[in-house]
Amino acid sequence: MSVEFNIEGLDEVQEKLKRLANPRLMKNAARRSARKAMAIVRDAARANAKAIDDPKTAEKIWKNITIATGKTRNSNEVVMRVGVRGGASFSNPNPPKTSGGDTRHFRWLEFGSVHNPPTPFMRPALQSNIQAVTNSFAQNFNTAIDKELAKL
Repeated sequence: MSVEFNIEGLDEVQEKLKRLANPRLMKNAARRSARKAMAIVRDAARANAKAIDDPKTAEKIWKNITIATGKTRNSNEVVMRVGVRGGASFSNPNPPKTSGGDTRHFRWLEFGSVHNPPTPFMRPALQSNIQAVTNSFAQNFNTAIDKELAKL
């Protein structure tokens, strides 16, 4: 899968980051901005999941779609993920209690199997919103940096 996006105005942001000169404040601003931007993908994934959820069962995949921070070895990076709470492991006999029920079967819907064709709902949520997420992040990050600079 190939993804293309365009970010403009980085020179202005880089200048602001140099003036701020506090890595912790920059990382916090980036984390908040990334979470707000990924909310677009989360909401799209929830809408897609509602369309394929079986109304006859108590399990609701859309209720378990959430945003989480990811881990990275680089202390200057921020990772934000959108996924289904509870994961996709079937080796755990006691699945975690979640508001949408036991939805570990989501991967069979997303990726398909030998017997079922895939019905992706997570991948299109990101793919169709790349530019909106990028624009939202850039706008929120710029605003957050301006707020931090105003405090100085």
